[in-house]
This record gives sequence, C-alpha cells and structure tokens, in this order.
Amino acid sequence: MIRSMKLSDLDEVSKIELEAFSHPWSKEDFEVELQSNPYALYFVLVDEDIIKAYIGVWIIYERAQITTIAVNKNFRRQGLSKKLMEFLDNLCLENSVEEISLEVRVSNEKAINLYHSFGFVKKGIRKDYYQDNHEDAYLMVKVVKGD
Repeated sequence: MIRSMKLSDLDEVSKIELEAFSHPWSKEDFEVELQSNPYALYFVLVDEDIIKAYIGVWIIYERAQITTIAVNKNFRRQGLSKKLMEFLDNLCLENSVEEISLEVRVSNEKAINLYHSFGFVKKGIRKDYYQDNHEDAYLMVKVVKGD
C-alpha cells in the first residue's frame, strides 16, 4: 500500500535515508517538508506495517520535481521503485502536471536506467551538484502525457 508520509513515519524513513544516501536528509529536513512546504508531497510504500520505500515530489502548477526516492536495503530488487514511479505518474496525471524533473548522480546507473524506463531523458548536467563529493548530476525530464 502506498500512502501519505506522516510525522510518525520519520524514524523509519530516516533509517532508510541513512542507508541509501551518502549525504542524507535529516529527520528535521523531512519534518520541514511535511509541515511547512505547501508544494511537497511525500509517500511511503508500506507492507505488513513495514515502510519499505518512499518518494517525495514537489508539485508547483504544471511542473513536478522528484526530490527523493529510496528503498530499504532489505527490500531492494523487488520492483518497489517501479511501483513508486507508477504511483507518481498517476499522481502527476491527476494533478495536470505537464513535466516531471529530477537530478541524479552521473554515477548512479541503476537509477538512470529506472528513470529512462519511465520516459525520462537527460536534459543537462548540473556541475558539482552533490555536496559530499562534488559529483555532477544529470538533470532528467519527462513530459507527462494524458490519454
């Protein structure tokens, strides 16, 4: 089941965040997003009361920006990222989003392949984007098409 992220989820989400990223968001970062950012939407994928993955997006008028996506290391390679991306596609259609963008490390081939499979294309490079090692990021964009 995919549902909206709650403040009570943040301990578990923070653990996944620490495992998934070399420069993770803090619990407080997520709190600010959930409580103070009117454009932010965060969702968790839950199975048997366990948060297995999560995704975040900002929707501002006809544009969406994926802010984060991560899967608990114990549940990787089970298609959970794909489920979250499918959910996000539907969410964007429901909200009349015309374009979705994201940044991804140039070295993260698995994520790049996932995004390609969902119709994202590389539109540019953001130099020195990541603070931890100054790695570049690809800017990837997808045009959303309704029926």
